[in-house]
Amino acid sequence: MTFRTWAILILVAVLAGVGGWAYWNYDLRWRPKTITKHQAEITKILEQAGWASPGLTKTKLYMVSFRTCPDCLRFKKEEFPGLHAAGVDTRVIEIARRDKNGIAKSTPVERSTVAELWIRHGTPKAWELMEQWEAVVPEAWTAPGIPPADGDMARSAVIEAGRKMTEDLRPLLKANGVAVSDPTGIRYPTLVWWNAKGEMRACACEQRETYRFVRKELGAD
Repeated sequence: MTFRTWAILILVAVLAGVGGWAYWNYDLRWRPKTITKHQAEITKILEQAGWASPGLTKTKLYMVSFRTCPDCLRFKKEEFPGLHAAGVDTRVIEIARRDKNGIAKSTPVERSTVAELWIRHGTPKAWELMEQWEAVVPEAWTAPGIPPADGDMARSAVIEAGRKMTEDLRPLLKANGVAVSDPTGIRYPTLVWWNAKGEMRACACEQRETYRFVRKELGAD
Protein backbone atom coordinates (compact mmCIF):
# COMPACT_ATOMS: atom_id res chain seq x y z
CA MET A 1 0.00 0.00 0.00
CA THR A 2 1.46 3.32 -1.08
CA PHE A 3 2.04 6.33 1.11
CA ARG A 4 -0.66 8.22 -0.80
CA THR A 5 -3.18 5.46 -0.10
CA TRP A 6 -2.28 5.45 3.61
CA ALA A 7 -2.63 9.23 3.75
CA ILE A 8 -6.07 9.07 2.14
CA LEU A 9 -7.21 6.36 4.60
CA ILE A 10 -5.95 8.37 7.56
CA LEU A 11 -7.66 11.51 6.28
CA VAL A 12 -10.95 9.64 5.82
CA ALA A 13 -10.69 8.22 9.35
CA VAL A 14 -9.97 11.66 10.81
CA LEU A 15 -12.86 13.25 8.92
CA ALA A 16 -15.20 10.45 10.04
CA GLY A 17 -14.10 10.94 13.62
CA VAL A 18 -14.58 14.71 13.44
CA GLY A 19 -17.97 14.26 11.81
CA GLY A 20 -19.04 11.79 14.45
CA TRP A 21 -17.92 14.09 17.24
CA ALA A 22 -19.68 17.06 15.65
CA TYR A 23 -22.92 15.07 15.32
CA TRP A 24 -22.73 14.07 18.99
CA ASN A 25 -21.70 17.53 20.21
CA TYR A 26 -24.19 19.62 18.23
CA ASP A 27 -27.16 17.26 18.00
CA LEU A 28 -27.20 13.86 19.67
CA ARG A 29 -26.16 14.95 23.17
CA TRP A 30 -29.05 17.45 23.36
CA ARG A 31 -31.83 15.14 22.22
CA PRO A 32 -34.52 14.20 24.76
CA LYS A 33 -34.93 10.62 25.92
CA THR A 34 -37.86 8.33 25.21
CA ILE A 35 -39.33 7.01 28.45
CA THR A 36 -39.78 3.27 28.03
CA LYS A 37 -39.57 2.23 31.70
CA HIS A 38 -41.79 3.21 34.66
CA GLN A 39 -44.14 5.27 32.48
CA ALA A 40 -47.19 4.74 34.70
CA GLU A 41 -45.26 5.62 37.87
CA ILE A 42 -43.81 8.80 36.37
CA THR A 43 -47.21 9.87 35.02
CA LYS A 44 -48.89 9.31 38.38
CA ILE A 45 -46.23 11.30 40.25
CA LEU A 46 -46.55 14.25 37.86
CA GLU A 47 -50.33 14.28 37.69
CA GLN A 48 -50.66 14.23 41.48
CA ALA A 49 -48.09 16.99 42.01
CA GLY A 50 -49.16 20.58 42.67
CA TRP A 51 -48.82 21.95 39.16
CA ALA A 52 -49.96 25.33 37.85
CA SER A 53 -50.94 25.76 34.21
CA PRO A 54 -52.71 28.18 31.85
CA GLY A 55 -55.42 25.58 31.22
CA LEU A 56 -54.71 24.88 27.54
CA THR A 57 -55.82 21.65 25.91
CA LYS A 58 -53.63 20.50 23.01
CA THR A 59 -51.00 18.53 24.91
CA LYS A 60 -49.27 18.52 28.30
CA LEU A 61 -45.74 19.55 29.19
CA TYR A 62 -44.70 19.05 32.81
CA MET A 63 -41.86 21.20 34.10
CA VAL A 64 -40.22 20.71 37.51
CA SER A 65 -38.72 23.98 38.72
CA PHE A 66 -37.84 26.19 41.67
CA ARG A 67 -38.35 29.93 41.89
CA THR A 68 -34.76 31.16 41.51
CA CYS A 69 -33.60 28.54 38.99
CA PRO A 70 -32.01 30.66 36.21
CA ASP A 71 -32.34 27.95 33.55
CA CYS A 72 -36.02 27.50 34.43
CA LEU A 73 -36.71 31.22 34.21
CA ARG A 74 -34.96 31.41 30.84
CA PHE A 75 -36.99 28.52 29.45
CA LYS A 76 -40.23 30.11 30.65
CA LYS A 77 -39.33 33.49 29.15
CA GLU A 78 -38.08 32.21 25.80
CA GLU A 79 -40.28 29.17 25.16
CA PHE A 80 -43.59 29.54 27.00
CA PRO A 81 -45.08 32.16 24.62
CA GLY A 82 -44.58 29.91 21.59
CA LEU A 83 -45.72 26.79 23.42
CA HIS A 84 -48.88 28.54 24.62
CA ALA A 85 -49.59 29.81 21.10
CA ALA A 86 -49.40 26.17 19.98
CA GLY A 87 -51.91 25.16 22.66
CA VAL A 88 -49.44 23.40 24.96
CA ASP A 89 -50.53 23.25 28.59
CA THR A 90 -47.33 24.06 30.48
CA ARG A 91 -47.80 22.42 33.87
CA VAL A 92 -45.21 23.96 36.17
CA ILE A 93 -44.38 22.12 39.39
CA GLU A 94 -42.56 24.47 41.76
CA ILE A 95 -40.75 22.97 44.73
CA ALA A 96 -38.93 24.35 47.76
CA ARG A 97 -35.63 22.50 47.84
CA ARG A 98 -34.23 20.78 50.91
CA ASP A 99 -31.43 22.42 52.87
CA LYS A 100 -28.04 21.00 51.93
CA ASN A 101 -25.06 20.67 54.26
CA GLY A 102 -26.65 23.16 56.64
CA ILE A 103 -27.23 25.71 53.87
CA ALA A 104 -30.81 26.86 53.33
CA LYS A 105 -32.03 26.27 49.78
CA SER A 106 -35.39 27.97 50.25
CA THR A 107 -36.88 30.85 52.24
CA PRO A 108 -39.95 30.92 54.50
CA VAL A 109 -41.81 33.06 51.93
CA GLU A 110 -40.87 30.67 49.14
CA ARG A 111 -42.09 27.67 51.14
CA SER A 112 -45.38 29.41 51.88
CA THR A 113 -45.92 30.23 48.20
CA VAL A 114 -45.02 26.75 47.00
CA ALA A 115 -47.41 25.20 49.52
CA GLU A 116 -50.19 27.50 48.30
CA LEU A 117 -49.47 26.61 44.66
CA TRP A 118 -49.73 22.92 45.47
CA ILE A 119 -52.97 23.46 47.39
CA ARG A 120 -54.43 25.37 44.41
CA HIS A 121 -53.30 22.49 42.15
CA GLY A 122 -54.50 22.82 38.57
CA THR A 123 -56.89 25.72 39.14
CA PRO A 124 -56.76 29.10 37.38
CA LYS A 125 -55.82 30.63 40.74
CA ALA A 126 -52.64 28.55 40.82
CA TRP A 127 -51.43 29.97 37.49
CA GLU A 128 -52.44 33.47 38.57
CA LEU A 129 -50.42 33.14 41.77
CA MET A 130 -47.37 31.84 39.93
CA GLU A 131 -47.48 34.77 37.51
CA GLN A 132 -47.80 37.23 40.40
CA TRP A 133 -44.84 35.61 42.14
CA GLU A 134 -42.64 35.72 39.07
CA ALA A 135 -43.52 39.34 38.34
CA VAL A 136 -41.66 40.35 41.52
CA VAL A 137 -37.99 39.79 42.27
CA PRO A 138 -37.69 36.98 44.84
CA GLU A 139 -36.27 39.25 47.55
CA ALA A 140 -39.25 41.61 47.31
CA TRP A 141 -41.97 38.97 47.32
CA THR A 142 -43.89 38.86 50.61
CA ALA A 143 -46.53 36.25 49.74
CA PRO A 144 -49.42 38.62 50.53
CA GLY A 145 -52.48 36.91 51.92
CA ILE A 146 -50.83 33.48 51.93
CA PRO A 147 -50.64 31.60 55.25
CA PRO A 148 -47.12 30.68 56.42
CA ALA A 149 -46.09 27.11 55.74
CA ASP A 150 -43.55 26.94 58.57
CA GLY A 151 -45.28 25.88 61.75
CA ASP A 152 -48.34 24.66 59.87
CA MET A 153 -48.32 20.86 59.91
CA ALA A 154 -50.49 20.45 56.81
CA ARG A 155 -48.62 23.00 54.68
CA SER A 156 -45.24 21.70 55.82
CA ALA A 157 -46.38 18.25 54.68
CA VAL A 158 -47.14 19.72 51.25
CA ILE A 159 -43.59 21.10 51.04
CA GLU A 160 -42.24 17.69 52.01
CA ALA A 161 -44.38 16.06 49.33
CA GLY A 162 -42.74 18.26 46.69
CA ARG A 163 -39.26 17.33 47.85
CA LYS A 164 -40.12 13.66 47.96
CA MET A 165 -41.52 13.93 44.45
CA THR A 166 -38.09 14.83 43.05
CA GLU A 167 -36.48 12.03 45.05
CA ASP A 168 -39.03 9.54 43.73
CA LEU A 169 -38.61 10.76 40.15
CA ARG A 170 -34.82 10.58 40.19
CA PRO A 171 -34.30 6.79 39.85
CA LEU A 172 -37.20 6.46 37.40
CA LEU A 173 -35.76 9.12 35.10
CA LYS A 174 -32.22 7.82 35.49
CA ALA A 175 -33.37 4.36 34.41
CA ASN A 176 -34.42 5.95 31.11
CA GLY A 177 -31.14 7.79 30.55
CA VAL A 178 -32.37 11.22 31.64
CA ALA A 179 -29.62 13.25 33.33
CA VAL A 180 -30.10 13.68 37.08
CA SER A 181 -28.22 15.52 39.79
CA ASP A 182 -26.87 14.58 43.22
CA PRO A 183 -27.77 11.33 45.03
CA THR A 184 -31.28 12.56 45.86
CA GLY A 185 -32.05 15.19 43.25
CA ILE A 186 -32.93 15.93 39.66
CA ARG A 187 -31.82 18.73 37.36
CA TYR A 188 -33.82 21.87 36.70
CA PRO A 189 -35.79 22.30 34.64
CA THR A 190 -36.71 18.67 34.07
CA LEU A 191 -39.35 18.46 31.35
CA VAL A 192 -41.70 15.57 30.54
CA TRP A 193 -44.16 15.51 27.63
CA TRP A 194 -45.76 13.27 24.99
CA ASN A 195 -44.91 13.60 21.29
CA ALA A 196 -47.20 13.15 18.28
CA LYS A 197 -46.54 9.40 18.31
CA GLY A 198 -47.78 9.17 21.89
CA GLU A 199 -44.29 8.48 23.24
CA MET A 200 -43.38 9.85 26.66
CA ARG A 201 -40.31 12.06 26.31
CA ALA A 202 -38.11 13.81 28.86
CA CYS A 203 -34.98 15.86 29.25
CA ALA A 204 -33.01 17.81 31.80
CA CYS A 205 -33.32 20.94 29.65
CA GLU A 206 -30.73 23.18 31.30
CA GLN A 207 -29.24 24.37 28.02
CA ARG A 208 -30.74 26.27 25.09
CA GLU A 209 -29.50 23.55 22.73
CA THR A 210 -32.31 21.31 24.02
CA TYR A 211 -35.10 23.79 23.28
CA ARG A 212 -35.43 23.14 19.55
CA PHE A 213 -36.29 19.50 20.15
CA VAL A 214 -38.99 20.39 22.68
CA ARG A 215 -40.50 22.97 20.29
CA LYS A 216 -40.51 20.59 17.35
CA GLU A 217 -42.05 17.67 19.22
CA LEU A 218 -44.77 19.86 20.70
CA GLY A 219 -45.63 21.55 17.41
CA ALA A 220 -44.36 24.97 18.44
CA ASP A 221 -41.72 25.40 15.74
